[in-house]
Amino acid sequence: MEEKSVQDILNATRRVRAQAAFALCMLGVFLVFAAIGELKGLNYIGSGVPATNTISVSGTGEVFAVPDTATFSFSVDETAKDVATAQASATKKTNAIIDYLKGQGIADTDIQTTDYNINPQYSYAAQVCPAGIYCPPGQQSITGYQVSQTVSVKVHDTSKAGALLSGVGSNGATNVSGLSLDVSNQDALQIQARDKAITDAKNKAEVLAKSLGVQLVRIVGYSEGGGGPVYYAKAMSAGATMDAVAPAPQIPTGQNKITSDVNVTYEIR
Repeated sequence: MEEKSVQDILNATRRVRAQAAFALCMLGVFLVFAAIGELKGLNYIGSGVPATNTISVSGTGEVFAVPDTATFSFSVDETAKDVATAQASATKKTNAIIDYLKGQGIADTDIQTTDYNINPQYSYAAQVCPAGIYCPPGQQSITGYQVSQTVSVKVHDTSKAGALLSGVGSNGATNVSGLSLDVSNQDALQIQARDKAITDAKNKAEVLAKSLGVQLVRIVGYSEGGGGPVYYAKAMSAGATMDAVAPAPQIPTGQNKITSDVNVTYEIR
């Protein structure tokens, strides 16, 4: 009877030790996953324990730059009784303009066809019918075909833009339009504007925290927008026809404004 009691005690002890070992193992697994979660939480702003006391501020940054690139489009429209004749005429004029542009130092990569259309031209013969009698619609007939080619041109020296606009018209362009003045390093300027916006938001947050009698702890939220208006100058109205050599227009470049707007949320205490 005494030997059985000792055996029971040994078995019970083994069970307790096994249960304790299992509990320690589960605790270890839990701690490992908790640590991984904390490490992941370090990868982005606002992770971890949600902040309950916060203030949000906005900031704006602006950067000004003189445009260094001009872009415009020209088109050639030609009409003839058959497609081949219209195409030949449009191609001759377009090629002459492109040769002129290349002669002025415009690279092949900065000359791009953006549209090419062939459209039939129609005439309508009206029916003459006695009064009170149903009159069917007039007959439609093709009188010819119009070929139109539109080409975009990028100019990396804005001082040449005026002379090129005049030269394109003098070489046979039917329409010249869409002059835009841009800044080539837009991304770098956008970063500068964003940095100014963040500094503006930080300064506002510090002033607000002082007024409220609180302290800034950390940034728990951030969002941004931006992209200021770009200055566009219209060189000449669409549809303007230039048969003679025209004087080169002045192209004032002005300044482009690049803006950035940010919203920053701070935890406070």
